[in-house]
Amino acid sequence: MPASRADGKSASAFRTISEVSVELDVPQHVLRFWEGKFRQVRPLKRGGGRRYYRPEDIALLRRIRDLLYDDGYTIKGVQRLLREGRGKDGLAEEAPLPTAEASESADDSAAELRSVIDELSELRDLLKAAGKAKS
Repeated sequence: MPASRADGKSASAFRTISEVSVELDVPQHVLRFWEGKFRQVRPLKRGGGRRYYRPEDIALLRRIRDLLYDDGYTIKGVQRLLREGRGKDGLAEEAPLPTAEASESADDSAAELRSVIDELSELRDLLKAAGKAKS
């Protein structure tokens, strides 16, 4: 027989959004928002749109909450971790340390971004000058 929890339900029982909200200390609207942002979160939906979360859904939501709130990841960062197969559960591997190659790539990207910003600034100035010439 599966272990029971403080709420009297089996550990393998499905939970409603209100139960998950209380268990994870996250508002219900945030859980619904996360469903839209993380395709891995797929609660069962019954008549009237009621959501029922499996134990593995709750574990994933707990990991998402921890990554966002405790570890300081952004939504996009957590999406990337999940896409790469990391962050699925509490046993997720640590992100690899940046290599010299990754640092060079980041430097190249920053230089390219600065170049694009400079070019856009020049275009803005040309457009302003053209607008003043028409006046």
